[in-house]
Amino acid sequence: MISFFLLFLIVYFALRSIYRIYFHPLRGIPGPKLAAVTHLHEFHHDVVRGGKFLWEIEKMHERYGTRLTMTGPIVRINPREVHIADPAMYDEIYAAGGRKRDKDQAMVSAYASPYAALATIDHDLHRARRAPLNPFFSKKAVLELSSVIQEKISLLAWHLEKSHAEKSVITLSTAFIGLTGDIITHYLYGQDNGYLRDRDLAKRNMVWEIMAEGTNACHLFRFFPCIPTLTKALPPRLMRLLRPTLSNVYDMQDQIARESEDALSSRRGTAKRRTIYHALNSPDVPSHERSLHRLRDESFIVLIGGAESTAATLSFAMYHLLQNREMYCKLRKELQRAMPTPTSHADWSQLERLPYLTAVINEALRLGAAALRPTRVATTETLYYKEYAIPPGTPVSTISYFVHRNPAIFPDPERFDPERWIQAAERGDNLTRYLVPFTRGSRICVGMNLANAELYMTLASVVRRFDLELCDTRPEDMEFAREMVVQRPAKGVWTLKARVAGVGE
Repeated sequence: MISFFLLFLIVYFALRSIYRIYFHPLRGIPGPKLAAVTHLHEFHHDVVRGGKFLWEIEKMHERYGTRLTMTGPIVRINPREVHIADPAMYDEIYAAGGRKRDKDQAMVSAYASPYAALATIDHDLHRARRAPLNPFFSKKAVLELSSVIQEKISLLAWHLEKSHAEKSVITLSTAFIGLTGDIITHYLYGQDNGYLRDRDLAKRNMVWEIMAEGTNACHLFRFFPCIPTLTKALPPRLMRLLRPTLSNVYDMQDQIARESEDALSSRRGTAKRRTIYHALNSPDVPSHERSLHRLRDESFIVLIGGAESTAATLSFAMYHLLQNREMYCKLRKELQRAMPTPTSHADWSQLERLPYLTAVINEALRLGAAALRPTRVATTETLYYKEYAIPPGTPVSTISYFVHRNPAIFPDPERFDPERWIQAAERGDNLTRYLVPFTRGSRICVGMNLANAELYMTLASVVRRFDLELCDTRPEDMEFAREMVVQRPAKGVWTLKARVAGVGE
């Protein structure tokens, strides 16, 4: 009986492999036979090796074409999915307007939050789930809360002053996660979690570690979507024994749900302003969408997305500014026009008019933002790329990594060079059309405006007032070696340390 079963499996996998190579609708797309036959290739590089499949995709493109030109190749990277490394195809894949794009069911499980808008597969349901969030992240709403952002930045400045007085080393990457964590929790609840009010930022490094643990498991969850479902169902005590680090992630989710429920029940009629949770529980939202699962999943994704990714980009930008004193001084000189004294404040609308600050932020987003693989599925359209027809229902992707490091668009692409944006503007070349850290189309990142405001206001305040020196930070501490939704070094998370050499008054 066992031998018959084994024979059946061998025959089944052999026939399936033959079908995928010779008869599958994607059989004509270039790519390695192994990738066409099985997902094990992808599993090995993303789960076993830990976020390395991106570079295997790069090798596929190098083997089956060259990505050095604007007309880059098309590659079948697994049995179901096509990757296109051509920036000219970007807006076709991530279409806007009335063109529907679903997410790939096999990819959304990476977020372990199926009720969140980010993880919603269906195009129309995604629009319905995102609608209550949109007003909170519009440019108008972000500008109206500039004072809140500035208040948190002032607390960050207090930590920098304290570090200067004590002649101690400050871990800027931890300070930045405290900053972005306080800002996004203020958006969520109407009050922050007090990360920056704690005198000892080292204790608050747990926040960074918990968030990192949540994203570190993304590839495992993608291949085994049952894991987050099962672990959430386990008794907390057992879950802590089996996977103590992930239990901290779920503890955070449960804390978020409890706090939001308490806030809604106690402040529904008295809150100074409506919070995201009031919007998610509005009578205008269908009753089946006003569930604890929806509330918990959406809040967790908003917290992770609003805190970790922006803090990472801030750390990356500051690292390169501290590596290049001339760049730091040039930025400060420009800031003096908008901020006459070191303690002056400027809001986002003022700062985004500054060309060099904008160039620094564009470079940080180009090289330091998330490099995830957002797949899209055109359910009713056949997509065409050169001589290839991609049938409806096929997951298609373009990783921002390939757009942002395309040497035909960005010469010497690995170099952090703000001047490239200044020179492009002088030539009348709209280089920003190739800057896609927030993706584009109908599923563009909802938090884009808030992230930009944080980047502009934080970098401006810190650079204008503080003389910082890089300290105890090796290049490998800030390199991109693993893709875990956000960029990761070979071990741990990006870690940026500095000494405060001077404070302007």
